[in-house]
Amino acid sequence: MIYHQMDTNEAAKSLHTNTKTGLSTKMADERRKKVGRNELSEGEKQSAILLFFSQFKDFMVLVLLAATLISGLLGEYVDAVAIMVIVLINGLLGFIQESKAEKSLQALKNLSAPKVNVLRDGRWIKIDSKDAVPGDILKLSSGDRVGADMRIIVSNNLEIEESALTGESIPAQKHSDPILDENPSLGDLNNMAFMGTMVTRGNGIGIVTATGMNTAMGKIAGMIQTAETIMTPLQRRLDQLGKILITVALLLTVAVVLAGIFHGHDIYTMFLAGVSLAVAAIPEGLPAIVTIALSLGVQRMIRKNAIVRKLPAVETLGCASVICSDKTGTMTQNKMTVTHLWGGGKTWTVAGSGEFFAQDKKIEVEREKTLYQLLTFGTLCNNAEIKMSGKELNVDGDPTEGALLIAGAKAGIDKKSLLGQFIIEKEYPFDSARKMMSVIVKGPSEERFVITKGAPDVLSLKSDAILWEGKQKALSGQLMQEVQGAVKQLASMALRTIAIAYKPLRGPIPERAEDVEKNLTLIGLQGMIDPPRPEVKAAVAECKRAGIKTVMITGDHVETACAIAGQLGILSNGAKETKVMDGRRLNELSVKDLETVVEDISVFARVSPEHKLKIVNALQNKGHIVAMTGDGVNDAPAIKAADIGIAMGITGTDVAKEASSLILLDDNFATIKAAIKEGRNIYENIRKFIRYLLASNVGEILVMLFAMLMSLPLPLVPIQILWVNLVTDGLPAMALGLDQPEENVMQRNPRHPKEGVFARGLGWKILSRGFLIGVVTLAAFVIVYHRNPNDLPYAQTVAFATLVMAQLIHVFDCRSEISIFSRNPFENKYLVWAVISSALLMFIVIYVPVFQPIFHTVAVEPRDWLLILGLSAVPTFLLAGTFFSRKRK
Repeated sequence: MIYHQMDTNEAAKSLHTNTKTGLSTKMADERRKKVGRNELSEGEKQSAILLFFSQFKDFMVLVLLAATLISGLLGEYVDAVAIMVIVLINGLLGFIQESKAEKSLQALKNLSAPKVNVLRDGRWIKIDSKDAVPGDILKLSSGDRVGADMRIIVSNNLEIEESALTGESIPAQKHSDPILDENPSLGDLNNMAFMGTMVTRGNGIGIVTATGMNTAMGKIAGMIQTAETIMTPLQRRLDQLGKILITVALLLTVAVVLAGIFHGHDIYTMFLAGVSLAVAAIPEGLPAIVTIALSLGVQRMIRKNAIVRKLPAVETLGCASVICSDKTGTMTQNKMTVTHLWGGGKTWTVAGSGEFFAQDKKIEVEREKTLYQLLTFGTLCNNAEIKMSGKELNVDGDPTEGALLIAGAKAGIDKKSLLGQFIIEKEYPFDSARKMMSVIVKGPSEERFVITKGAPDVLSLKSDAILWEGKQKALSGQLMQEVQGAVKQLASMALRTIAIAYKPLRGPIPERAEDVEKNLTLIGLQGMIDPPRPEVKAAVAECKRAGIKTVMITGDHVETACAIAGQLGILSNGAKETKVMDGRRLNELSVKDLETVVEDISVFARVSPEHKLKIVNALQNKGHIVAMTGDGVNDAPAIKAADIGIAMGITGTDVAKEASSLILLDDNFATIKAAIKEGRNIYENIRKFIRYLLASNVGEILVMLFAMLMSLPLPLVPIQILWVNLVTDGLPAMALGLDQPEENVMQRNPRHPKEGVFARGLGWKILSRGFLIGVVTLAAFVIVYHRNPNDLPYAQTVAFATLVMAQLIHVFDCRSEISIFSRNPFENKYLVWAVISSALLMFIVIYVPVFQPIFHTVAVEPRDWLLILGLSAVPTFLLAGTFFSRKRK
């Protein structure tokens, strides 16, 4: 039913209710049985046990489990236990993260009103909001949270703050008249009230039209439940990597086993060698190191005012190509602020610091009589209050009135001080029909006068005079045109204008507002807007240089959105026609249709929650990695569906936070820039340790493979391979995860979302370095083995030491895509200590007798260390600075 198009009697009739007596208790109970309770239902919850076991479905994890099983069956229990510990640690980390993630619905439930004032059996009673049903008559008062969706049937200056639902920063003025528009946006339904919104002024009565999951809030809950959580680029790449590694491992295992059997080795020995090779091919520590690198990134981001709720989101930010940002509270301050004033033909501007200017020259307000009077009377005709929170001014009351108060306060005009000189004797409250508010004030000399503020088009018609150049003049045709021109000028800047007028009052105080609000003298206009955050413009420009497009999505009007977008550099001059789309046009387009134009749009205005989701989906379908920022309930479905959802920590609702991957503690759009830089660096660091780990593993594979093909004994035993993978590879790889960003990290375009993990020459670097590591390790083994064929453990220990040292030298080359010489090797102190620690651990397993039987090692003679170190340096320094090391463009 389209209740907004009906008059109040039709709405009551269609809902089978009586506006005078409400529903009977019996009727309410019957309806509740039919439609259910007025609460948000929860989707099926996954049990903790199933959630824990779901962590082991990852392809790489399944491969590791298979390796564990085979190692156990072959009696290699140390290998099996080590791999199992890694798998369990990864599973536990994932379980802890995901068990905290799905709390959006509970946060939505917290927005429901606990009690509502309902008309039942002809009398007003309070009931739990969950017991309200369609057809109930509810009473709304200032400060109430709306308990259900309803059609307004009585409005007494009723205003409802709906920014969490619609994105509009100004409370909506509600009325009871039908709205004949067939397809209005949520923000235009001013004869409807919605569950979870807050009454800020006046009172009213409404008929409940929808409860529970059928409300606007319920539909958002449904979208949150059904919005898909997509794989992040990092997860896709690691999945791809796992499949490549298992394919290579199986092929090599089969090749080695067949080659060994062909050369006369017994089947069991060759099968054990094949399994060792498979274990060597799989970087067992990779999932753990990725998790640790992301966790360390999280700690760094907390210091930059960003809390990461989902670990992969850190890396995903680094490849974001579009940031879809909510306007209100994210790009703007979510505080109505007077920025321009007009009076007597002059225009004044107010800086954010509180200074006043006329034609770019700073002025003293007291010397501008009209300006001073405009600010003083705006402060007196006002019901809002200013409260100090530290050094910050906070408004208690209507945001528009608060803007007038703060404008006065910036000029040193304090409401409390004024009320010590002036007495408010009577108030005529704001009325949506009159569009005005008036007060009767008695001054220090006992004189009375009227102050009126309201809509300029109405107030100018109630005025017959104007203050012009310090004198009172008749508001003639020419001066009326000046007023209208000033209103248009302020409106062109998307400012909301309030006119202020006055007149002396002689005789008794009239009872009716109509007798007061006439024959007024117009003082001037105050223009206000929710201004942009000062730091956002630079952040938008920085993102643009990094190849990231910023798109504004707001429930506010097109004019307001364009004005803010223009100030922030999101819209260029004259681009409005091609780069702006409103909710009405979005309604007409399917996601497929939107895909054809979405990349050309920079501002989406007057949008609903469904629209935000549609925009995110269209951009994703075009191949973009989308970051969606927001703070309201209305942003939550899109935040969850985006590749990375970003919520505001201060002004953000719990719903938005719980649906997000990242929370900005300072609500600062500029923090996103720092987070993107961190994300890009984390991904580059992940590429560094993948390069390091896989080059090392390629070296291990080739040592084993070449030895089999040459009919040599095994140059490394399985426990040595596993030790290298976990210790020698693990510590330096973790240190690479802490590497500092390169200088040009924010001058690069975002990488393509389908870019493979081996892109930009990484595959060649891995193979070329890995090949040389394998060759020098085998060379060390062959030289020592041929020198003394009867001492196989000694030759294996030399090969083991050569492999370790070659990898520890190679790790410094992995810090740059150019050459080992392009960066200071001692810049990353964590890497230096990791290399020293790995080298010490190698000496321990070689020289400490208790470890020698476990790792099949013997003490290496000093003379052989020259051979080990000489060969170990070859893979890194042979290719340093050659065409094999290509500079990233």
